[in-house]
Amino acid sequence: MPAVTVDNPLTLPRVPPLSDTETAAQRPVRSVTTAPSGLEGEGFPVRRAFAGVDLRDLDPFVHMDQMGEVDYAPGEAKGTPWHPHRGFETVTYIIDGIFEHQDSNGGGGRITDGDTQWMTAGAGILHIEAPPEHLVASGGLFHGIQLWVNLPMANKWNPPRYQDIRGGQEKLLTSDDGGALVRVIAGNVAGHDGPGATFTPMTMVHATLSPGARLRMPWRTDFNALAYVLAGEGSVGPRGRPVRSGQLAVFGEGGSLTVAADAGRAGRAHGLEVLLLGGEPIREPVVQYGPFVMNTRAEIAQAMDDYRAGRLGSVPATSAVPHDGASAPGDARSAE
Repeated sequence: MPAVTVDNPLTLPRVPPLSDTETAAQRPVRSVTTAPSGLEGEGFPVRRAFAGVDLRDLDPFVHMDQMGEVDYAPGEAKGTPWHPHRGFETVTYIIDGIFEHQDSNGGGGRITDGDTQWMTAGAGILHIEAPPEHLVASGGLFHGIQLWVNLPMANKWNPPRYQDIRGGQEKLLTSDDGGALVRVIAGNVAGHDGPGATFTPMTMVHATLSPGARLRMPWRTDFNALAYVLAGEGSVGPRGRPVRSGQLAVFGEGGSLTVAADAGRAGRAHGLEVLLLGGEPIREPVVQYGPFVMNTRAEIAQAMDDYRAGRLGSVPATSAVPHDGASAPGDARSAE
């Protein structure tokens, strides 16, 4: 159960019914892909939400991991060692559980139960993410999302920035029939703004749909549109394309989105948890090498040199987690 919820969604502002124009302009579903499973950091389980999807369909997003959902036994909880970033923003949204963050720019803190950490790496930063010692000792539920948002060429060299968004700051809405709870983390939905401040215009929404409920939302025509299913089964688009946990739907052009939860069978009425994402495409060359997202291979080489020379920051003397060496950048991936 997501941490940020309400007893009675009918007390919240409502997403109004679509106009005739918005209804006629519902976005079709272009593709549905299934996220493969993998391991990240020191070995915590993730699903690679964007695997196999063309970067042109994702722009301005470049990468997303669903972390968990996992119920750790005592001693099992894991995080990441110190590692660098440059050229983009990391958005870490904790649905359930606890993560501690610290970076070389002085940002950080504990994010838990609906909190979001929005870190702009910009020109370069080192950071670490790890479960607190008491969670490692006791075990417990952990579930979250980390999204990478590209920065335009003009902002890749901006100074690092950190936003600490508490779960209670999210703008809570409900669908017009009260069957869906809508958490606006960033962007604007039906005139309601989320708390996240972004360089790239975008929208990030976590919606919980009761069994059999349908959510229809206006969506900016200049944004792309993605729906990632965190849990449950349902359908997307005007034709009701089936989707389930761990699948990503890419929408085509239009002015509104439709998501629905299956009615459920006896004993399986769980509803649907879905993350809705959209942003204004940057339409610039993207070259990614591990934790660096730049515009050219020469800039990637410079990032590597700067990291090795310590110009992306240094590990603070009082580290949240004992430092055993920053992790090395990963494999290269590029699209130009």
